[in-house]
Amino acid sequence: MHSLQFTAESSSNGVVEHDFTVGGVPGVLWSPASGAADRAPLVLMAHGGGNHKKHPAMAGRARLLVAGCGFHVAVVDAPGHGDRPRTAHDEAEIAELFRARAAGEPEGPIVVRYNDHLAQLAVPEYRMLLDALQELPEIGSDGPVGFWGINMGTAIGIPFVAAEPRVTAAVFGQHWPDVLAEKAKRISIPIEFDLQWDDEHISREEGLALFDAFASKEKSLHVNAGAHKELPRFEADSAVRFFARHLGRALAPQA
Repeated sequence: MHSLQFTAESSSNGVVEHDFTVGGVPGVLWSPASGAADRAPLVLMAHGGGNHKKHPAMAGRARLLVAGCGFHVAVVDAPGHGDRPRTAHDEAEIAELFRARAAGEPEGPIVVRYNDHLAQLAVPEYRMLLDALQELPEIGSDGPVGFWGINMGTAIGIPFVAAEPRVTAAVFGQHWPDVLAEKAKRISIPIEFDLQWDDEHISREEGLALFDAFASKEKSLHVNAGAHKELPRFEADSAVRFFARHLGRALAPQA
């Protein structure tokens, strides 16, 4: 059993940010300033490709969840990202991606292959992270757990959620079905799924195929016009409402 090793702490606007490592993996935990006075649900997040645990998308979503619902929110750097060193395999895959992009070739096959490799490394790390977080008194082992990951976060999140019965609701989106559809068939919890209708990398048919693969009786497809990087910010607000419903917390008035 690996425990969290807290390395730094800061606070602003009612949100406490704790840097930590767990099993040598760096991460961050955002929590309400009230601390352990009242147990609250946990949402795990995974960042997108080329980003890191404190990317503005991660910090922004976390603050919406903490301020809006009083949740605890945690994310770790994926292998080869953020404060983690790149391997020779990472460097080779990234170079191949840049080569394909410069040549105008499809990026999907490279991203799918590389993200699948990273997911195989990251899923055990997320299970380790969840074990460690549930040792904290303000989270505990009996509370609901959500997962939120888009793009590469979906590539990590679907196999993680498929293998992890403690997760009770999840938000995914914007990835290819190639290696994920079979794993999605093992997921039956409530799902919210984001898809960009004009995505230049992931076709509508591919996005719909991944959504369709989930075995969930309750799943919502959120489709917006726009390219791959144009997911509307209001979808983050929708995700917060989704987690509030399924993890059993009322939204704060300002949310």
